[in-house]
Amino acid sequence: MAELWTMDHDQPQEALRLRMLSPRWWWQEFLRQLRELRCKPHEIALGMAIGVFIGITPTIPLHTILAVSLAVFARGSKLAAALGVWVSNPLTIPLFYYGSYRIGRFVLGLPGLQFPEAHSLLAMAKLGGTIMGAMVLGGIILGIIPAVLAYILTLRLVSSPRFCAACGERQE
Repeated sequence: MAELWTMDHDQPQEALRLRMLSPRWWWQEFLRQLRELRCKPHEIALGMAIGVFIGITPTIPLHTILAVSLAVFARGSKLAAALGVWVSNPLTIPLFYYGSYRIGRFVLGLPGLQFPEAHSLLAMAKLGGTIMGAMVLGGIILGIIPAVLAYILTLRLVSSPRFCAACGERQE
């Protein structure tokens, strides 16, 4: 009997776990969090664009700190910037980093990745610096178009009458 109670008791938690696997749930959660922001549409869109831009760059331990700092400097929504950083996740990071490296390597005119003959710590550090430089430059270039698109789409979304009505107030 106690076993049946445990199964019934776990059903709401299991249902929540299953819902969290749905892209629709994530979209609705994203919209709910956007609705909670109390900023002008331009500030929200600017914060989102900054977050997406920083999320694409290879600065993973500092994504949120950099995005919020840039949002403060640019007078965008700090919370939207932190939300936009989540474009970078375990599924997208490999794609962003690989793309950043390839673009940066192309722009800098670097040859393909070649390991040094001498496997010294200094030789590996130089190789790491070259790779990191290519990734940062490539990440900056790669992040521009998604950031612009994020700004435009977010501005259209948060400026729409339907979105504003769901917020319960008219945003200017």
